[in-house]
Amino acid sequence: MPSFGFAALLMIASGSIHAVVNAIVKGGRDKMAGRALTDGSSAIILLPATLFVPAPAGAWGWLAASGLLHAFYLWALIRAYQLGDLSAVYPVLRGTAPLVTAVVTLGVLGEPADAQEIAGIALVGAAIFAMIAGRHLGRAAFGWALATGLFIASYTVIDAHGVRAAPSPSSYIVWLFVVMGAVVVAMFAAATRGAVFAAAVRQWKPGVIAGALSIVTYGMALWAFALGPTAPLAALRETGMVTALVISIVFLKERATIGRAIGVFGILGGAALILTA
Repeated sequence: MPSFGFAALLMIASGSIHAVVNAIVKGGRDKMAGRALTDGSSAIILLPATLFVPAPAGAWGWLAASGLLHAFYLWALIRAYQLGDLSAVYPVLRGTAPLVTAVVTLGVLGEPADAQEIAGIALVGAAIFAMIAGRHLGRAAFGWALATGLFIASYTVIDAHGVRAAPSPSSYIVWLFVVMGAVVVAMFAAATRGAVFAAAVRQWKPGVIAGALSIVTYGMALWAFALGPTAPLAALRETGMVTALVISIVFLKERATIGRAIGVFGILGGAALILTA
């Protein structure tokens, strides 16, 4: 299916760029300020584009729900990164997301998928969890990472429906980033009584870079959802775990393990099953 092939390429590229964004946020001194900068920058960059895309008629409800869920997701993500290493936290949250997404979209919403695609989704999720073998992850960090994965699955399902309900993918993408930026900055400003802005000034450059990359990575993902089925595409985005592993070893100087190597091959094997189904 040509449209699925293009959507799959978009998702794989999206996953790699997403890993870079998370590494920037994880590497920042103040993770809340870094995330506020990321989403605030995305909103500012795309705000002028609201004048040139259709209003997202038919998708306002999806946008509101997504903005709220993204706020919860980012709060949980920051807490997880404050408590654990990228190489331990990231696999939990990224491994949870495609499995829960598949359960909801296939089991509850009845979207179609064949046995090979389901096997590929399961293999990707299991392989990601294998990457934390031998890694210490405290109970609190694990809990926040698991919650983050559940929020990712939730907004993935909502955004997949929202981008299909909007007049065009570009309409939903532009308005979603504007809504998310407003919600996230307001939430973090309220939570820190405005202190987040002073912290943001000290690390604005990486935050702006991450904001621009966020548009690219999630814009690609939303465009892909407009073209193909939710569960297999959501699983393909987790191939970004390979990029995350390279970043954690090369730049963050975290240790490579056999479990992480096995996880990489499992992710690639699962992706191959999905792509050849």
